[in-house]
Amino acid sequence: MAKLTINQALQQAVDAHKAGKSQDAHRLYTAILKVQPKHPDANHNTGLLTAGFGKIELALPFFKTALDANPRNAQFWYSYIVALIKLERLIDAKVLLDQAKRKGIKGADFDQLEQRLNEAGAHNIMGIALQKQNKLEEAIEAYNKALSIKPDYADAHNNMGIALKDQGKLDEAIEAYNKALSIKPDYVVSCINMGIAFEDQGKLHEAIDAYNKALSIKPDDAKSHRHLSALTKYTLNDPQISVVDDLLKRENLNDSDRSHLHYTHAKMQEDLGDLSAAFDSYIAGGNIRQKLLAYEFSQDEHLFGRIKQTAPQFKDLALNVTGGPIRHTPIFILGMPRSGTTLVEQIVSSHSDVTGAGELDFVSQFGGQLATGITALTVEAVSVFRDRYLVELAKMSKGQAFITDKMPQNFRYIALICAAFPEAKIVHVQRSAEAICWSNFKHYFTSKGLGYSYSLLDTVRYYGLYKELMHFWYKSYNDQIYNLDYDKLTEDQEPETRRLIEYLELNWQDTCLAPQKNKRSVKTASQQQVRRKVYKGSSQVWRKYESCLNGAFDELKT
Repeated sequence: MAKLTINQALQQAVDAHKAGKSQDAHRLYTAILKVQPKHPDANHNTGLLTAGFGKIELALPFFKTALDANPRNAQFWYSYIVALIKLERLIDAKVLLDQAKRKGIKGADFDQLEQRLNEAGAHNIMGIALQKQNKLEEAIEAYNKALSIKPDYADAHNNMGIALKDQGKLDEAIEAYNKALSIKPDYVVSCINMGIAFEDQGKLHEAIDAYNKALSIKPDDAKSHRHLSALTKYTLNDPQISVVDDLLKRENLNDSDRSHLHYTHAKMQEDLGDLSAAFDSYIAGGNIRQKLLAYEFSQDEHLFGRIKQTAPQFKDLALNVTGGPIRHTPIFILGMPRSGTTLVEQIVSSHSDVTGAGELDFVSQFGGQLATGITALTVEAVSVFRDRYLVELAKMSKGQAFITDKMPQNFRYIALICAAFPEAKIVHVQRSAEAICWSNFKHYFTSKGLGYSYSLLDTVRYYGLYKELMHFWYKSYNDQIYNLDYDKLTEDQEPETRRLIEYLELNWQDTCLAPQKNKRSVKTASQQQVRRKVYKGSSQVWRKYESCLNGAFDELKT
């Protein structure tokens, strides 16, 4: 390179590229970029090589740099859009294509790209992407476009069902799953999704039928076995037990399936009274799940550290946060997962002025980077967070003045919540530490954000982080947090419920004493418990495993 001009090196690189000498071409392009990091052709061609090596995600920065340097080059636009399509980032691809058209970039290649983005499959993938962003209305619109092009598109019907379920429209979701199954009768995923929807409705017999149907189609479906096990009380002669035992002996079983089956086996052994075997299976399943999530406890230690470090800044700007008047007051029900937040939401949402919205990701989604100092903390930024949150909350209001947000781990964002929503109500649900840690550890969470829970040691350590952070919040926000003891609530239901409703500044309604009659869908792991009358003693269930714990909970007593 030292003896070559940039243009000579580029020509040699292009020649090597065309001749299939990828390594030589890559070496020359890299040398050019060391001298001219923003060289458009070297960046574009490096992107092509990188994508050709199968590393399409890593190619994107090169395509972007090339395009930024020369926005009139049609080939740069085309390569960037094609890469996004290959990554199924179709929303981004469509945005880029629209930008190219506005800049006058056109041609047959771009017409073909537009056609690809308007196919049924593309709309289906766009729907999935939008759904991951919690843009459910837009996702449903994308699925409808897919189905208008291809009415017998089973995947789009199934995905439509998932979006409708996330909106709480369970009857419509089940109808969508049935359409998918009418087109594709052996569609196991739709059977499972239908079972989940029935569970959310409290229709457990129908849910069991759906999971059994999935297993009749695919007897070794690990996820179906796990879902069915949660609804089954096992006896020694149950045929599913031997099926699961045989599946666990398979050497070619993938890690995800093996994890599901270990949790299934644990539930079976617990029902049969072999608690030692059950405990071993919870450990085995959790170890695999934690590995699949690539979780390390240091991730949460770092997160909590950033939250504490950023928190004091919220106090300085809270009084200056602006925004429109609140039409729907949020009630944040938070605490450790499995602390009783679902029951509390059922009680509160039994009131006629309250809509229960369930576990919402909006605080973390819109404000997580603010709370951890990744995004600069300003009055304007918090005001924007407030407005974005309230816009999404209003979509779930059903016309009621109060809406519950029962995302337990919003306890991490109390400084942000207090700064952005001085009008909000915050209910912190507390429960026996041992009960919380045991319930976290033995549960398979579909969420990927609870990696600590798959190790008993990490769960106890995470509880310590939670406890320390709540003490930290009490120093500044004690008068804005209502503490509710779950065990007291189950022992003295009426007086504790009345105090809660009084704190929320709601008129008393007797319906709040019968949360089991609340017909709203429940999507959390506690869905079966909250459909029964409030009962005592659940916080002592862990004790039957006490001999297996080897003092794991001793640290909780300090």
